[in-house]
Amino acid sequence: MSLRRVRVALTPPAPDSFERDACTAVVDVLRATTTLAVALANGAARVVPFASTAEALAYRDTHAGTIACGERDGRIVPGFDLGNSPAEYTRERVEGRTLAFASTNGSRALLAASRCRRRLLASFVNLAATLEALSREPDIWIVCAGKLGGFALEDAACAGTLAAALAKRGTTLANAEARLAVTLACTGPAEVHAVVTGSDHGRWLATLGEQFAEDVRRCSERDVLTILAEG
Repeated sequence: MSLRRVRVALTPPAPDSFERDACTAVVDVLRATTTLAVALANGAARVVPFASTAEALAYRDTHAGTIACGERDGRIVPGFDLGNSPAEYTRERVEGRTLAFASTNGSRALLAASRCRRRLLASFVNLAATLEALSREPDIWIVCAGKLGGFALEDAACAGTLAAALAKRGTTLANAEARLAVTLACTGPAEVHAVVTGSDHGRWLATLGEQFAEDVRRCSERDVLTILAEG
């Protein structure tokens, strides 16, 4: 019997719901964990999540080297330095900076896992690197950000892809949500693209404009980053 287990939360639970010694992988494919993986790959120092935009602005204004980032209703918040588009997080903008991050869904999931021993930022763009790190962990939670407290197909599919790969390596699927998520696992890049671009949230983002549609396409790429993102 495997000594390793993986559990999935298809929507974020209340903060501090997880065991302190657990390793969590937070998933917000569209777009927070994709964007933050890009930011960290481009040299951002660290991510500090906030529930409210006011908290993020206050933290930025009292901590040198910090920029306020995130969105509400998909768009950049007035007064913020960056929104939630991967394209914004260039090396010139983020290298060496702390990101005070407040988004609609991703921040809530990050905060839910804030007291865990380890918190990985998982998405399709850095799936393989995340999987390698998780495969060495004995107790794993994969936390889907979802959308407005509800289910999001793209996050569940990403969680399921990770959980299915872990199960093949001998990790036990230890709750019903993990067993459900693996039925949504993507088998290759074409399926990832179809799931992300065809999801409700992906189609809604694409209606906001050309850059948002490009964000959806970028978030549907698989393993274009080799970074293990932690936050």
